[in-house]
Amino acid sequence: MGQALPKPGLRPYLAADVPMLAAIFVAAIEGLTGDDYSEAQQEAWAAAAEDEESFGKKLAGQLTLIATIQNAPVGFASLKGPNHIDMLFVHPSVAGQGIASMLVDALEKLAGARGAKHLTVDASDNAEPFFKKRGYVAMQRNTVTLNGEWLANTTMQKTLAASAAPGAPT
Repeated sequence: MGQALPKPGLRPYLAADVPMLAAIFVAAIEGLTGDDYSEAQQEAWAAAAEDEESFGKKLAGQLTLIATIQNAPVGFASLKGPNHIDMLFVHPSVAGQGIASMLVDALEKLAGARGAKHLTVDASDNAEPFFKKRGYVAMQRNTVTLNGEWLANTTMQKTLAASAAPGAPT
């Protein structure tokens, strides 16, 4: 029987995280998406992290949360604008152990507290079952071009529970 992971933590993004998050991004694409995307598609997707400066600017421009185990980053998620999950990536070594759920739970709570009524995500084919299980509903299929490769994803949406904040419209 596998040993239980130490309890994961959450913290805000720091500029110093960029090299580690770029490595997690690439490892997740290479290690977790092979059943849904070709090697050429994976390489085109992972290339987004090659320019660490622009990758870091993207993360800094969004609400980005880092999941850690023993203070080391193992995953991250970002909220673009008030209600769109832009990135959700966990290292393959911790996939399936609740890290992605913890990150999405936190983004859902933060978005709801900021007044968002729903969240959307453009889920990769391998992430679609994860989001479906969490109550996200497929709205449309998309095809995007990355570095000359076509990749499919699905725009999904979840209605957030009404906030219990005093005076909040219901």
